[in-house]
Amino acid sequence: MHTNNITQELKVGDRFPLTIKRIGINGEGIGFFKHVIVFVPKAVPEDVIVCEVTDVHERFLNGRIHKIRKASHFRNPETPKLADEVGGLEFAHIKYKEQLHFKANILRESLDKYKPYAYQKYMIKPTVASVQQEKYRNKAQFPIQEIDGEIRCGLYKTGTQELVDLEEMPTQMDLTMSAMRKIVQMVKDLEIPVFNPETKSGILSMIVIRESVEFNQLQVTFITRSPKFIKEHQLIERIQEEIPEVSSISQNINKEDKAGVWGDETKLLWGDKYLQEDINGYLFNFSPRAFLQLNSLQTDRLYDLVNEALEPNQRDVLLDAYCGVGTIGITMANKVKHVYGIEIIPEAIEDAKENAKLNEVDNTDYYVGSADEIYPKLLKDGKEVNAIVVDPPRTGLDNKLLTTLTRNPVNKLVYVSCNPSTLAKDLVRLSDSYRVVYLQPVDMFPQTPHVETVVKLIRR
Repeated sequence: MHTNNITQELKVGDRFPLTIKRIGINGEGIGFFKHVIVFVPKAVPEDVIVCEVTDVHERFLNGRIHKIRKASHFRNPETPKLADEVGGLEFAHIKYKEQLHFKANILRESLDKYKPYAYQKYMIKPTVASVQQEKYRNKAQFPIQEIDGEIRCGLYKTGTQELVDLEEMPTQMDLTMSAMRKIVQMVKDLEIPVFNPETKSGILSMIVIRESVEFNQLQVTFITRSPKFIKEHQLIERIQEEIPEVSSISQNINKEDKAGVWGDETKLLWGDKYLQEDINGYLFNFSPRAFLQLNSLQTDRLYDLVNEALEPNQRDVLLDAYCGVGTIGITMANKVKHVYGIEIIPEAIEDAKENAKLNEVDNTDYYVGSADEIYPKLLKDGKEVNAIVVDPPRTGLDNKLLTTLTRNPVNKLVYVSCNPSTLAKDLVRLSDSYRVVYLQPVDMFPQTPHVETVVKLIRR
């Protein structure tokens, strides 16, 4: 039977037996029904299920599990109930050891899709397990809303704008969760106007909490829809009394309903300007918007792996592209001759300069801007860079930066990726000028399909 015919015959709600063969790049199970590919969330390889069609496309089907006839031995029998409710637990139904194995597979699938030069020969090391598999997240952004007169604070139900009121979250640190619940109670007691999605009224729309593992302190940021923050003084007083771990309270103003959570203006309401954290024996200051890896304990391990891949020495002039608050460059500064850091967020560069001082590191220079603009300028000014670490956002490397990296190849390049797809795509270009020595997947986000990868590249 021709594949397209079967998709024409099927409709939403139809059911059929399905054996799951592998995991897709978004963590969903993949099976084949009469040679047509079927994507089923929460299904695991070797599951035998009854699949119910949720969506019909010309070349593939989406389904959901109607019933599990025979559960795969990869399944976690103690899946938290919340896994079906909210995001961030897409892999919680899989045993942890198998999660690591599937993460390496997701990396392989991505390489297979984009096919960078000689990718079949790439050495993919076993995924490095996370120190903690639960309660590892040091930050949370909780939307808060008034719905039918009741105040909810938590996370959105998977794939919807429906807010689930959360008392607990298996991946979140305890202190963060208990502080969030206490603050919600204070907001209710003080009758602070909370955002109502129906009427588009109310002021407070999000509570952001970040936790320092080393110092057991919390940084709280309230995201509001107007500069006026009613009863902020009473709220701050109560937080000081009831949550002594809070060391910093800020307000970020995001007037528009724009896609990003954060508005441009952040002001400190009380306490410390920064939250401090220790990474591999170095101290770092983080302002509310600065980027810090979400899994603090695993970050030490990640940076060790970056160090192993780079093999820094005193002749190296290191470029830390996408440097954030300077974490990677500063932890390597004493092993190299000089570090140049580039970052697009001005506050992060201010933080980076502070952090260099804080750690008595004096061989760093920082630039505000995009790496694709500033790196070529550094080369033009005769700065000789021979080692580079890139740690880009999920979108991967900028086109112009890729061009510069391939036209002026350095001896050593380490790519820290948080998205296997964009990594594989970027390796297509990079493999013209660099040889991939190995890929090291690292689990920074247990219970999710996210894979962090450290790639060691050397000049051809």
